[in-house]
Amino acid sequence: MYTPYLTKYHNTHTHTLTNNHDDGCYCFLLLPHDLLLLHLLVLADVDGRIVWQTNTANKGVVGFAILPNGNIVLRDAKGNFVWQSFDSPTDTLLFGQSLRIGGPNKLVSRASTTENVNGVYSFVLEPKRLALYYKNMRYWSSSFTDVNKANGNLVNATLEIVEAEYSDSNYNAILCRQSNAGTPFILLDILSYNSTLSYLRLGIDGNLRLYSYRQNSNAAAWSLLFTLLDRGGSERGEEIEDECQLPDRCGKFGLCEDSQCVGCPTPNGVFAWSKDCIAKLPGCQASSFSYYELKGVDHFTVKYSAGTGPVNRKDCESKCTKDCKCLGYFYHTDRSRCWIAYELKTLTRVGNSTHVAYIKTPI
Repeated sequence: MYTPYLTKYHNTHTHTLTNNHDDGCYCFLLLPHDLLLLHLLVLADVDGRIVWQTNTANKGVVGFAILPNGNIVLRDAKGNFVWQSFDSPTDTLLFGQSLRIGGPNKLVSRASTTENVNGVYSFVLEPKRLALYYKNMRYWSSSFTDVNKANGNLVNATLEIVEAEYSDSNYNAILCRQSNAGTPFILLDILSYNSTLSYLRLGIDGNLRLYSYRQNSNAAAWSLLFTLLDRGGSERGEEIEDECQLPDRCGKFGLCEDSQCVGCPTPNGVFAWSKDCIAKLPGCQASSFSYYELKGVDHFTVKYSAGTGPVNRKDCESKCTKDCKCLGYFYHTDRSRCWIAYELKTLTRVGNSTHVAYIKTPI
């Protein structure tokens, strides 16, 4: 019989630690009496079912602590960390917490605000970049020119807030500090104040946001300070990706421009968008479907993946036609590049007529 010490973490706005999403447990039980004997922490459901533990039995654990930065640790007699919660990120990264190559290297979104299971989005530290994925499809990545020039690799990325190098202001910078890279950090944004009571979260919509706690605020205590894919753009006038880059911005199917869902493509033209907009599923036989054309349109994967080519359009179409799972293809006539799409979701209007989408539709 276990003696619970601490409470439970529900799927609320400010949670920073839960178990692996996939088992759906909402309770984190600390066992101080049993800890002296077992030397571990156990995560159990409300009915006492153990779904996770630190696996630190017989590893010399003598102490437990919650550090000021939010890291939960088990220590040995020398004060060394035997286990720490910072090594088990879910959808949230606290300041000072790292993603590491060869260690915990990604955040995974939740499925929904009510389902404590893994979602379809991930924020991943890779040897050459930081990237956002929808399933296995990349829809955003950073650019580390110095790393590529030196043929180097990233080792870890630690989220920090530091004083910005602006002589005429007291602004602070949110950055991702890297090891083994020519440029030691990637600047994410400039903040108007410094708060280490902050966290970066990968949302259920696939966007990355920074929240910070403002103790003396008249508004909500937790404030949204930074959004990676942002309809408002950068306050410093920098060009950034908007919400059209989010795969689910326009639901199952839709045309997006300036962060807004502006149309529902059909074989008969583009109509007003609604949540009911869908692409009708074609059959597998080539005789059961045709393609309709959308000019000046890109898939959410196009900007951050190379596609195939050079290849002529007919060969690109043939590849999609022969693949029953292909719902359409995207072709750049100026570069003869081809992208096959197995999910359509949000399409972006780009204003370049050489970027053309061909969508399957039943005959």
